[in-house]
Amino acid sequence: MAGKLEITLIRSMIGRPPKHRRILKGMGLTKLNKTVVFKNTPSVRGMVRHVSHLVRAKEINNET
Repeated sequence: MAGKLEITLIRSMIGRPPKHRRILKGMGLTKLNKTVVFKNTPSVRGMVRHVSHLVRAKEINNET
């Protein structure tokens, strides 16, 4: 698992279960269209899988 994940919040967390809200807040996604970059690890993938209907995740390579 090389590279990084670019995660963008595309849907509001209004009306979502508390667990989804905690996951998004823990990832630093507090406003719509905010983007964060994380290392591509199993724990980050698990968080993205839980809120996949609210976020857009794109794998980016860090070949610089």
